[in-house]
Amino acid sequence: MRNLTAVFVVTASLAFAGFAQAQTLKGSSASMQRQYQVAVDLGYSFLQTPQAVNGLVNSGYLVKVSPTRHFDLHAVSYPYARPAVKTFIERLSSQYYTACGEKLTVTSLTRPIDRQPSNAHSESVHPTGMAVDLRIPSLGKCRSWLENTLLSLETADVLDVTRERNPPHYHVAVFPQSYETYLASVEQSGGDTATSIQQYVVRSGDSLFTIARRTGSSIEALRAANNLRGDLIHPGLKLQVPVPGNTPTMMASAGSDEPAVTEVTHRVKRGETLWRVAHQYGTSVNALRRENGLTGDFLQVGQTLKVTMALSSR
Repeated sequence: MRNLTAVFVVTASLAFAGFAQAQTLKGSSASMQRQYQVAVDLGYSFLQTPQAVNGLVNSGYLVKVSPTRHFDLHAVSYPYARPAVKTFIERLSSQYYTACGEKLTVTSLTRPIDRQPSNAHSESVHPTGMAVDLRIPSLGKCRSWLENTLLSLETADVLDVTRERNPPHYHVAVFPQSYETYLASVEQSGGDTATSIQQYVVRSGDSLFTIARRTGSSIEALRAANNLRGDLIHPGLKLQVPVPGNTPTMMASAGSDEPAVTEVTHRVKRGETLWRVAHQYGTSVNALRRENGLTGDFLQVGQTLKVTMALSSR
């Protein structure tokens, strides 16, 4: 498994090759300075006291973040954040819950300077309300999904993520304006164009080309997600497969002897046909008709289709 690098999730148009080469979870002084500079450029206050936090809550600059069926708060003293951060948490946790079947856990949000831990960085943006800490999932498949998703969004330049060691958690600094622009582009394109990460076990006769065609991924994305320099793969190899444009509802089980059947939802885009959608996911037109109660081939832009596909086999 790569030590880097999750429906929020990365846009289908992201350059995965650049992601593989540049993005890590290690963090750096440069990334902290970047977060700090974004906060300064936006004119955000670095809140000194709990009273200052309450002041921004009362004025509407910080909003209440409450648990939902997709995420929990654990030991969060100040459950407030910038509105864009709240939206980010709600969207990410919804996709995480869909992919992994468990809730995401938020462990910290806004923290005034005089409540920062002793090991906090001097340029931490927690006092501005634009940061969120997330618990590291115990399940490997969920951890992989979340890390890939967060780093993919970092590639989109809407946030900065670091895997912290003491205590263990993901520190995520959301760039509010960039994230809101990203959301606008997603909605304008007709829906969520996120990429989920699924596992595929290579079978005899498989090639990167056939796997990419079967899953709707690309050869470049497969190489990047698995640190492959060439096209050589062998039966039994477990590949991480970036699957664009859908939301997974059941993930592959790494220990299962059965093919992993994954159900996704596909939002119809302009110009798409049943044949094109079936070809993208390696299924058939008849299967799509049956799963969605369709009597003909007519599709509407924005319509959602349920698609079942097998991703792995031993």
